[in-house]
Amino acid sequence: MPAPNLFLIGVRDAEAATDFYSDLLEIAPSFVSPRYVAFDVAPGVLFALWTGYGDRVDPDVPRTSEVGLMVPGPPETIDELYTTWAAKGVRVIEEPHDAVFGRTFVIADPDGNYLRVSPVD
Repeated sequence: MPAPNLFLIGVRDAEAATDFYSDLLEIAPSFVSPRYVAFDVAPGVLFALWTGYGDRVDPDVPRTSEVGLMVPGPPETIDELYTTWAAKGVRVIEEPHDAVFGRTFVIADPDGNYLRVSPVD
């Protein structure tokens, strides 16, 4: 059975979301269209932004799913990334703290989608 290879999140403005993620993750998109933008994040794996959800994307509605970014290195690496992202003015959902799986924090993109940073499992 194939493994999931497309991680798609809904955004209101593809261009603004592309700017946000390109700056935050320091990567350029591999495919750009007016309503869909994809980033190659691993061989055969895409992280994509899509405006196809229409008016259902509301930044004020709490999310229960997250995009995860597992970071190698000691806990201080996660704290350093938090400091860098916080300086960019991201909306912080959870400040750095220790969870059962290690050091973590959560931010939200301009559309309210959650991004969790954690250590590599």
